[in-house]
Amino acid sequence: MLKSFRAALVMSVITLSAFATSSAFAAPLKVVASFTVIADFAKNVGGDRVNITTIVGPDGDAHVYEPSPADAVAMAGADVVLVNGLHFEGFLQRLVDASATKASIVTLTKGVTPIDFKQEFADADATAGGKTVTDPHAFQSISNAKVYVKNIADAFCAADSAGCDSYKANAAAYTQKLDALEGEVKVAIQSIPPEKRVVITSHDAFGYFEHEYGLTFLAPQGIATDSEPSAADVARLVEQVKQDKAAAIFIENITNPRLIEQIAGETGIKVGGTLYSDALSGSDGPASTYIDMMRNNITQIKGAILGS
Repeated sequence: MLKSFRAALVMSVITLSAFATSSAFAAPLKVVASFTVIADFAKNVGGDRVNITTIVGPDGDAHVYEPSPADAVAMAGADVVLVNGLHFEGFLQRLVDASATKASIVTLTKGVTPIDFKQEFADADATAGGKTVTDPHAFQSISNAKVYVKNIADAFCAADSAGCDSYKANAAAYTQKLDALEGEVKVAIQSIPPEKRVVITSHDAFGYFEHEYGLTFLAPQGIATDSEPSAADVARLVEQVKQDKAAAIFIENITNPRLIEQIAGETGIKVGGTLYSDALSGSDGPASTYIDMMRNNITQIKGAILGS
């Protein structure tokens, strides 16, 4: 009797030790996401196996963001750092250098076909004909979002092989949701007459959306928001709007509405609402997830154009 009790006690100690060891290895993966869209993707792929810190928060503008000491601390302690790439995060290299992080820096646009376009409304110091730039806002295409998700799953598998099956299953489930979302967007676009598919936003953040779904976006600012357009730039846009007969004009959540309100006044087009471009909303807003962001945007666009 005593012998069997001792044996059971030994087995219990071994079991508890094994549990403690496995629990130690099951500590959440420390992930830093450069901005909110990537953080949302990471949350959907990682589930409770990851602990996510977001550098540029809700309604934040990654083009002009200035990192804080807390950002450097988060980077220094990270296992994986997820970034957009394509020069979207102007602060990135400074932050990597300041933090001396040893984490894997994973560029999520790997595998995406970048869009290069001629920026018609160039800065005053640029050549008269504009300049060719690469659009970094690849996540505005849902097809590209699926590439981001696959890259995140691969990065998490590389950093935490024990959780790889979970990451892949989560990524597959989320990709199915993105497939359904893409169907919704395409149906909504099809309901808009082709001659009314021209809209105005603050900066050139929707090139991939335009390329993928067939809307035309005009903007007074280029791909970044770090410089103000000149009066001549705005005048050219107003003239183009009148020629192309834009159907709607929108404020972006990350930019000052003053410029859009000015253009609305000069063209007589009513502001149709707010589109979410480079950042999600806060948790109590209409675009707190990527899926909600895309639904909000297409609902705002369709409603403003069709008057519903």
